Amino acid sequence: TGVIYTADIGVGSPATYYTLSVDTGSSNTWIGANKAYEKTATSQDTGNTFKYASGEEYIDTVTLNSDLVIDNQSIGVASSTSIGDGVDGLLGVGPVGLTQGTVSNTDEVATVTQNLYTQGTIGSEVLGVFFAPASSDDSSGELTFGGYDASKITGDVSYVPITSTSPASTYWGIDQSISYGDTPILDETAGIVDTGSTLILIATDAFNKYQSATGATFNEDVGLLQISSDQYDQLLSLYFTIGEVTYELTPNAQIWPRSLNTAVGGDANSIYLVIADIGSPSGSGEDFTNGYCFLQRFYSVYDTTNSQVGFATTKYTYATTN
Repeated sequence: TGVIYTADIGVGSPATYYTLSVDTGSSNTWIGANKAYEKTATSQDTGNTFKYASGEEYIDTVTLNSDLVIDNQSIGVASSTSIGDGVDGLLGVGPVGLTQGTVSNTDEVATVTQNLYTQGTIGSEVLGVFFAPASSDDSSGELTFGGYDASKITGDVSYVPITSTSPASTYWGIDQSISYGDTPILDETAGIVDTGSTLILIATDAFNKYQSATGATFNEDVGLLQISSDQYDQLLSLYFTIGEVTYELTPNAQIWPRSLNTAVGGDANSIYLVIADIGSPSGSGEDFTNGYCFLQRFYSVYDTTNSQVGFATTKYTYATTN
């Protein structure tokens, strides 16, 4: 079950363009899953091993767009792997600490965001992420390096510090609580914000409470909870409290886009939910993942400089596109 948000990124000079999945849950940038690496005059083989997908590390020029060109960026070149149809690799925009142990003879690998900042291309080490819902007329997204796009938000960005709870603290981790209507289903706890995950994953005990409250049944074939149209009419909002702010995930935002039902092996007329079981009980230090289905309803800001994550509402927060 997956929706992958991709960006076309240039590597080398002249640049060859690769379609990369944008991933806040990973910090290395790598290519080679679909299209072979084209070496140019700017390509330098470091001789180091890239530990994912039996690859090698190269240093090369990376072009995000004409204004965002990075010199000497570490690139993993995978020799054999698959990430999805037509996807060549990952653009890693997670915290730099996640790169520890990923390249031989290297402590940490500078991320693309970090290099943009240290090379003076952007004035602050901040990334803004905007998604439109997968089923809307414009299901595109936008990455803003060095800040956020105020034209995409309604109201203000509200920030919370990165959680101190491990292992969520090594990612873009935050503390939040979740209620279904007035019923608490997950007490304040740590988890992660991840563009590389499609669904909203919650601890098993919270998931069981959600399933019970909604009356949903688990569809084995699709791998998602399913509800009837009558149950959909009764569905309540989910409330995510992050810091001092509560974000409302409407009933429509909790369902898989019906236009994409058949893409996940479902029935075109059925209603599936995007809340899924993370597979471990709460208290594990990573009790939720706010994936794409959350991030297409709220703008997100990843601020390395101040060790914080921010959210804001958008024109899609209350949309009924699903």
